[in-house]
Amino acid sequence: MAESLNGKVAAVTGAASGIGLATTEALIAQGASVVMVDRDEAALQKIVERLGDRAIAQVTDLLDADSCAAMVPEILSKAGRIDILHCNAGTYIGGDLTDTETATIDRMLNLNVNAVMKNVRDVIPHMIERKTGDIVVTCSVAGHMPIQWEPVYSGSKWAITCFVQTMRRQLNKHGIRVGQVSPGPVVSALLADWPADRLQAAKDSGSLIEPTEVSDAVVYMLTRSRNVTIRDMVVLPTNFDI
Repeated sequence: MAESLNGKVAAVTGAASGIGLATTEALIAQGASVVMVDRDEAALQKIVERLGDRAIAQVTDLLDADSCAAMVPEILSKAGRIDILHCNAGTYIGGDLTDTETATIDRMLNLNVNAVMKNVRDVIPHMIERKTGDIVVTCSVAGHMPIQWEPVYSGSKWAITCFVQTMRRQLNKHGIRVGQVSPGPVVSALLADWPADRLQAAKDSGSLIEPTEVSDAVVYMLTRSRNVTIRDMVVLPTNFDI
């Protein structure tokens, strides 16, 4: 039997756009309340006004150590509990390693890896105390195959794949499920500079998926019976493979 999300409280990072926003909207449609975590305060305010009372803004800069550390306590003060944590925030850079600035490497690893580990670490005591919880991390197909044109990004996602699988083993005894969703190419802000006709052609050919198609997968993962964990769901465009 599928598990209802009605009345649950979720926290979603990177919630002001893309997969994070799509997941927020999908969870609210399922009856959950969502604390939307993002550093873009103006964007958050517009979105929560549109989505209504079950959308709660949480302004957090995950690259700032103090702001990141305050995230879970501030969410708990606003929402009372966290049933679901979706660690979705991340960044991307491709290209040859020798062409990548060291500051860019630090930023990507801090956001894609370190912030995820910190957020999960901070929410664990709360979930263990309640003997239940769901943690979902947005990974990537690049976390399953070594993609030669994006060594830093792919490396960060391999780290997440390992982290998710180890944490699942640590936390399942506490009633906490841990899994990841691993999309292929997704229509996002990263493609904002594409000409409209090229973007539409890529969609029509089955080479891109929409954020909503990833959020559908997240909802599926969260609504399985509690005796089932979807450890990893890979979501690919029909005509894309690696």
